[in-house]
Amino acid sequence: MKQWFRSGTPWIWLTGGAVTISIVMVVGLLSLIAVRGLSHFWPGSVAEVTIFDPRTGETSSVMGEIVRSETITAQMAREGGNPVGEDQDLVTRYLFKQGNRDQFGTDFVWHFDSTMQDVRYPQGVMVIERREWGNFYGFPVALMTDGLVTVTADDPAFAAQLEVALARAIERANAQRVIERRDVGRINTAIERIRLTERGLELQQLPDEELASQRAELRAQREALDAEYDVLRMQMDELQRERRRDSLVMAMTDGREVQLNLSTVIAITQPNDMSLLSKFGHYFAKIWEFLTTEPREANTEGGIFPAIFGTITMVFIMSIMVTPFGILAAIYLREYAKQGPLTRMIRISVYNLAGVPSIVFGVFGLGFFVYYLGGNIDRIFYEAALPSPTFGTPGLFWASLTLALLTLPVVIVSTEEGLARIPSTVRQGSLALGATKSETLWRVVVPLATPGMMTGLILAIARAAGEVAPLMLVGVVKLAPNLPIDGEFPFVHLERKIMHLGFHIFDVGFQSPNVEASRPLVYATALVLVILIVILNLTAISIRNRLREKYRSDSD
Repeated sequence: MKQWFRSGTPWIWLTGGAVTISIVMVVGLLSLIAVRGLSHFWPGSVAEVTIFDPRTGETSSVMGEIVRSETITAQMAREGGNPVGEDQDLVTRYLFKQGNRDQFGTDFVWHFDSTMQDVRYPQGVMVIERREWGNFYGFPVALMTDGLVTVTADDPAFAAQLEVALARAIERANAQRVIERRDVGRINTAIERIRLTERGLELQQLPDEELASQRAELRAQREALDAEYDVLRMQMDELQRERRRDSLVMAMTDGREVQLNLSTVIAITQPNDMSLLSKFGHYFAKIWEFLTTEPREANTEGGIFPAIFGTITMVFIMSIMVTPFGILAAIYLREYAKQGPLTRMIRISVYNLAGVPSIVFGVFGLGFFVYYLGGNIDRIFYEAALPSPTFGTPGLFWASLTLALLTLPVVIVSTEEGLARIPSTVRQGSLALGATKSETLWRVVVPLATPGMMTGLILAIARAAGEVAPLMLVGVVKLAPNLPIDGEFPFVHLERKIMHLGFHIFDVGFQSPNVEASRPLVYATALVLVILIVILNLTAISIRNRLREKYRSDSD
């Protein structure tokens, strides 16, 4: 036994077992997130269930998707005022997504198995995804245009006409959105610039004649913009009227008929009538929609594209800022600074800085970057816009700069380690051949240490992409559908606020008004964040490996 321990075999097995357990835990966690998140997009069958109320002896019908079930104690059910038999110890209840929140007040409801009778999956049930109030479940009755019935549900042409009417409403909604976002946004930007220019003229205290002349020119520009806006407003009003022409009459399980305007509808499906192939097509379409659209309904519906874009943009800007400063600081500490008590103190301070809680960096970023630097920038360059802040408010640039400061110690330490691994004989050989110290550093040492620098950048990206606490203070908000990049000069608007996947997970998971609706989106967003971090890291690792092979072959 002693010989076996001395051979090191137990430690090999212990290390292998630890690695295996770690891999199993990671794979298990990712699998849980993937299953819980991706299953949300599958078009589940819609059930119609007869509910018997033993207290009144009456029955009612409930329609919706059975989301999940759980077993609880009968005592817990009785405390909630639910009818449970005295002889029962455990009961099973089912969570129904009944939708129709504008009619019932809530779109999720629990029902116990003891009260559920006659579970059916009827044909012809429609699931209508709306821009607000969540899904609507019911049976189609008729299609109306301008308040008149054009076709009934039992007409063979109903499905084709409904598809045409919905496509027309969606097309007009998209056209109206383009006008509002692009054209009206451009006009508003131009009007704001004119206002700031007028304000700047007042601050310059120009002669009256020159001031009057420039004001007249600005007034003419404003009138031209107002005329252009009037034309756009007429177009939007016409599109709005056209959107609201078509309506769909739906019947609920309680017999009531509800008229739904197609201007509020995003998609209509009939999952009980869909084939397996159709369900797969709808499944992947919903995933793509989740990745490429904006959130709705307090972030409990819709997509996460602004959060994805904001995360990538912020990490990219952070990488551009932290890499040169971190590398130059490490080169100075390792190659130029005199190794004495002061240098050791600086190095220890850098190590300790890596362990400072991230929220401290957020507070520092808010006080120094936003209020001090941003406030001074506004006073010097944007005086005409005051008291409304331009850079003196949280935004993309300050969030990226805060993350750069947060990850700077990681880059410095990794770069120093990379420089320390370069043998002194390489430096001595370069100097012996007549190269200067600067040439030796930048043409020999730094290229060989590039893989270590990339390692620091990889670690910085991994940490920055998952940070949430500091970003809540310096530029990340709950909802910012307008991207910080558009067609208006200067094209990249660093002063704008952004969305972030990490904060989106926090908001949906802990601040959502509809917990059951947001639960699967938390898993789906978390999966996207993990995949995004993996992609960013794999990209950096690929670049590091190529650089390593390049300089290794050059040295050979």
